[in-house]
Amino acid sequence: MAESKASTPLALKRRARRVNRVLAETHPDAHCELDFTNPLELTVATILSAQTTDVRVNLTTPALFARYPTAADYAGADRAELEEMIRSTGFYRNKANSLIGLGHALVTEHDGEVPGKLDQLVKLPGVGRKTANVILGDAFGVPGITVDTHFGRLVRRWGLTREEDPVKVEHAVGALIEKREWTMFSHRTIFHGRRVCHSRKPACGACTLAKLCPSYGEGPKDPSVAVKLLKGPRVPELAEAAGVADLLPEETPA
Repeated sequence: MAESKASTPLALKRRARRVNRVLAETHPDAHCELDFTNPLELTVATILSAQTTDVRVNLTTPALFARYPTAADYAGADRAELEEMIRSTGFYRNKANSLIGLGHALVTEHDGEVPGKLDQLVKLPGVGRKTANVILGDAFGVPGITVDTHFGRLVRRWGLTREEDPVKVEHAVGALIEKREWTMFSHRTIFHGRRVCHSRKPACGACTLAKLCPSYGEGPKDPSVAVKLLKGPRVPELAEAAGVADLLPEETPA
């Protein structure tokens, strides 16, 4: 049976940290799923990731990064050419505006380099607080909490906060989790949201957090049903961690 919601701030903090420890064991492969080799590439990829999948972005960026390796290249980009290169990511006109504006801002205000401070990042075209935290955590090693759709949904399901506003969610969860863990907790939570704790039908009966989750039962409790809802390249390992590997279908799609 799932635990009830923590009744004190200390109990809530302890449960949040237990959740993080279980997630670390469940998703040892958690990482930023956008491909990049430097801060500029990550910034561009994160801007492109709005309203599309990381898979789609990763299919688009190799040619883009080769064509525009520097901030100056984006600043001087031919708009029609840039739009065509990123068309498949959706909202390509707005994204092209952001990338050209980003290039100009970096060239004129930051010597062509992506800054490593939150207050500077959020002033860049196309870079909101969520994007800034991704850049800080994954390009600069500065702890940050990334509140995307998966993250907000899961921390509310876990009863870690009731806040809906992303900035309030970030601060509320940041007060519960050790700062050094912020970036990885974000990745682990997002991995869990994509692979186990789905929006419409979470795999409750095949979830390693079942005993810690006050929302246990929103999805199928029957392990034989829940195990079929697991997704991603590590389905057998996820099932094993939840103790339901023997219920996996013979052919389990990634």
